[in-house]
Amino acid sequence: MGAEKEVMEKKKISGAVKGYLILFLLVVLSWGIFKIITPDNFGSPSDLLKYFETGIIEAVGAVGFYFVMVMGMFDFSIGANIMMSAIVGCVFASQFGMGYFGLILGCVLSGLLVGLLNGTFYIKLRIPSMIVTTGLALIYEALANYIGGAVAQTLPSELRAFGQKPGNIILALVAFLLSFLILNYTKIGTYTYAIGSNEFVAKNMGINVNKYKVLAFIISGAFFGLMSVLTISYGSSMVAVTGMQSMSRNFPPTMGCFFGLAFKKYGIPIQAIIIGEFVIQIIFFGFIALGAPTAIQQVITGLALLVIITLTSKPVKGEIVK
Repeated sequence: MGAEKEVMEKKKISGAVKGYLILFLLVVLSWGIFKIITPDNFGSPSDLLKYFETGIIEAVGAVGFYFVMVMGMFDFSIGANIMMSAIVGCVFASQFGMGYFGLILGCVLSGLLVGLLNGTFYIKLRIPSMIVTTGLALIYEALANYIGGAVAQTLPSELRAFGQKPGNIILALVAFLLSFLILNYTKIGTYTYAIGSNEFVAKNMGINVNKYKVLAFIISGAFFGLMSVLTISYGSSMVAVTGMQSMSRNFPPTMGCFFGLAFKKYGIPIQAIIIGEFVIQIIFFGFIALGAPTAIQQVITGLALLVIITLTSKPVKGEIVK
């Protein structure tokens, strides 16, 4: 048994090394292409740090969303959650005079509530998560508009420490460490993977599947709450939008989460999400340096993501693709 365990550990380590090498190559390749094309206004060390700082904002939400996506569920209320949580946090911090404590408390509590509602409605209504969260997103947008009084909520300049170094990096590291510990060292993480692998078998094992699906949405909501702290601190203000206009905020964390799913087989999903968001930002800023129209940027970025995910997630023969 000891020898067998040692062999399994070696395979796991070698798999992780392979995953890191692929991620490193993706970073170098994406940076190298744009650096060659536009060497003067892209990819300097200070630029790369800016790309990384922007990427970790999205990664904080993505590492929480991973708990939902790995179970095969989805969430179209991400943007509405971030928007409403940021507004609630700003109100707590400035209008209620609660400072940084109010900012974090308001954002995280709002995110938790959204996650709880998403999970509860999904379980109770028994309809696809995409449909449930799309409907709820409209409600969250309306609530955010009401809470914000239909005007932009601006975070006071003295409360924006999480929008720059080292505050943003410290908060992001706390979020990454927390998600890593939950996923790898708690029953929640174990059951999350069990349900994601085979829900029917998980039920037969005695796992309360509905309970852990709701927990996944709650965890996801809390991390989007933390992401909203970074978002409003970086951008300084947030204005509520309606008519599903918040959906544009759905895609950056979702794209990073795809990296986590693709690199799950290497045992490094959280690390892949962080580096994946960095790659996405390199590509995004690369097109800005080229002066490419927004529509072209989105098309090519989407195609690049599809290519990356296809190359890194080769399906096993006979495997059912959900």
